[in-house]
Amino acid sequence: MKLISWNVNGLRAVLKKDFLATFNQLEADWFCLQETKMQAGQVELDLPGYYQYFNYAEKKGYSGTAIFTKHEPLQVTYGINQPEHDHEGA
Repeated sequence: MKLISWNVNGLRAVLKKDFLATFNQLEADWFCLQETKMQAGQVELDLPGYYQYFNYAEKKGYSGTAIFTKHEPLQVTYGINQPEHDHEGA
């Protein structure tokens, strides 16, 4: 099993720089992205074989996380149950 943790510093920006080619080449079981810096509906990714989960920050263009996984989780929880951090898309 392969897990990739990647600070993309803006998913929309990295999509213009061969992100998908690298993503496909790495063939990881889990991709955990930090600093996606986007809101719902700004990007639609076609990643066959992967479940996709995004947690967006309330502030536009700030923070945010995403997980792409080949393995369907038993449960998905958003946030870390810490109000001072949950608005950041952690």
